[in-house]
Amino acid sequence: MTVMELWFVVLVMVLAYPTYLVIREIRKYRYFASEEFLAHKAEIAAVVVEHNEVTEYTSEIHSRGSFQLGASSTGGRANLAAFENTSHWNYRRDRNVANYAAPNVHNCSLQVVRNASADPLKYLMKYFDIKATEARLTEVETLGEEISRLENAVSNLAERERDIARSINPPAFILKHYAREFMGRVGVELSPISVPYPVYVFEYVSAGGNSSQRTRITLDTRTIDALVETLSQKIRWRKSAAGQRALMTATLRERIKARDNYTCKYCSVSIAAEPHLLLEVDHIIPVSKGGLSVEGNLQTLCWRCNRTKSNKVG
Repeated sequence: MTVMELWFVVLVMVLAYPTYLVIREIRKYRYFASEEFLAHKAEIAAVVVEHNEVTEYTSEIHSRGSFQLGASSTGGRANLAAFENTSHWNYRRDRNVANYAAPNVHNCSLQVVRNASADPLKYLMKYFDIKATEARLTEVETLGEEISRLENAVSNLAERERDIARSINPPAFILKHYAREFMGRVGVELSPISVPYPVYVFEYVSAGGNSSQRTRITLDTRTIDALVETLSQKIRWRKSAAGQRALMTATLRERIKARDNYTCKYCSVSIAAEPHLLLEVDHIIPVSKGGLSVEGNLQTLCWRCNRTKSNKVG
C-alpha cells in the first residue's frame, strides 16, 4: 500500500466515524419513539413502580445504617497539633505522607502491618478497640445485619433491572451504548448506592517517607461473620451467657428464611409467587428493646412488611 492509499484509508475512517455516530443516534430516537417500545413500557409499568419503591427502600437502609465499628487511637488527638514535613525532598514524599488523623487507619511498624496481613481479625480487634464483650458482639452482629440487608437490596435491584431489560429485549446497540437512557425512558430510577463496607488499614510509612506498606481489612459479610465467630468463641471461653445464643450470621439468616419457606410471616407472599421478592430476617423483639438473636425471636418478612414494622415488637 502506497502512502497516498494509506492516507486515503485514514481519511475515510476519520469521516466515517462521525457518520456512524449520527446514524446510531437516529436509530436510537426511532427505537424510543416506536410503538413496540412504548407498548413494552406500558406492559411493565407496574414492575417499574415496584422497582422504584425498592430503590427508595434501599436509600432508607443506607441512610439509617451505621457502617462503623471501632477506631484506632493513634490519631485520636491529631487535631491538636500541626504536622509539617520539613524534608528537603518533599517532591518524593507526597504519596507517602501518613494519615495520622483517620480513625480507620492505624499507623504502625512494618512488622505489625505484616502480622495484620497474616492474622487480620486478631489485629483488627487489638488495635481498633473491638473487645470480646457481649455489647461489642451485638454491635458487630447489627453491623452484619445492616450490611447484609443493603447487599441483598442492591443485588435485588440489579436483578430487577436485568429482568426489565430482558422483558423488553431492546436492540443490542441500545443496551451497549444507551443502557442508562434506556432505563430512564422506561421509568426506572437507578440507585447510585453501593455497600459502604467499613475498611480498616494498618499503615507503615518509613522515617524518610519514601516507602510505605499497608494491610487493608474490609468488613464485608464474610469477614463480619468470621469476626462474630471469633468474638463468640472468646466470650464462650469466659462462660458468658452470650455464648448460649445463636450467632447472627449469613448462615443463620439463610436458615431462618428456609425454615419459613421463603415466605413473609405477615402477608404470606413468597419467593414462589414473586421470584424477585426481597426477603429479610427480622427480630420479633427488636435488639433495641432487649431482643436476642435466637431462632425463636427471628422471622422472615418481605421488605414491605419489615419497612412497615420498623422498630415495633411482633
